[in-house]
Amino acid sequence: MSVSCGLECVVCLGCSRWAWKRLTYVGSYDSESWPPATADEFEPVPRVCRAILAVYEDDLEQPRFPPAGGYRMNPAWIAKRVTYDQTEGRCPPYLIYVDHDHREIILAIRGLNLVRESDYKLLLDNRLGGQMLDGGYVHHGLLKAAVWLLNHETETLRKLLIEQGPGYKLVLAGHSLGSGVAALMTILVVNHRDQFGGIPRSQIRCYAVAPARCMSLNLAVKYANVIHSVVLQARELLLISFLWFYVKRRKDDFRILMCRMYLELNFGGELWFLVRSRSDEWKGRGEKGIKGVFLANRDV
Repeated sequence: MSVSCGLECVVCLGCSRWAWKRLTYVGSYDSESWPPATADEFEPVPRVCRAILAVYEDDLEQPRFPPAGGYRMNPAWIAKRVTYDQTEGRCPPYLIYVDHDHREIILAIRGLNLVRESDYKLLLDNRLGGQMLDGGYVHHGLLKAAVWLLNHETETLRKLLIEQGPGYKLVLAGHSLGSGVAALMTILVVNHRDQFGGIPRSQIRCYAVAPARCMSLNLAVKYANVIHSVVLQARELLLISFLWFYVKRRKDDFRILMCRMYLELNFGGELWFLVRSRSDEWKGRGEKGIKGVFLANRDV
């Protein structure tokens, strides 16, 4: 009896310790030993983030959801803008912007659209160990999107690089789902620089904001000097979108209960309240209405 009681105490203490560490863990612990970025290293990040947010706008001259201080972009310098109708769900919308002030050609890709089933299909089109690239493993669906985008825009990017001259950098950027596409595009571009006017590797940059897991560790290390990930702790909105999409599709009380328990256990009751309230708010609003809700709450 005493032995069994002792084992129960050990198990209870172990579970309690695990639960305490799990519930009190924050994302900043992952990077607390990293050296801080220099001002020069971080300088492009806000500018690239504004370019990504500009993809969500229908008209940059009359923006509906401008960030603090505005986009600080010249609408006349947008070389191309591609919507969902043009990509036919094969890739998230994107724009190509020629930033003459900083001598950069930016291809910015939007993040996951909460109401586009094609985005979920793209993200779920994967099997562990099923797709190899450059000696590593990558996400199959995101690689397909990256290949599709390059097949359509390689000539555009090549012409812009030649027209603007050798001093211009090529910047590929994306948020969430778009970050995975941008990162895999970067690997392809670096290995086929001859198709982009022979641009040096040092002139290619990728900024993956809230990046999707899209490549194995050996590739992440190999391209660490080209692909820069920008992470601010956890991406609750992406988690919420997956859970709510699952619940909405199943319409099962038990699964809804599990969704609620998971959110409350890991992030507190506030996020479950957000899911529940947003579900009522999104009904019948369509894509534009939901985009407004997402942008209004993008810093949740």
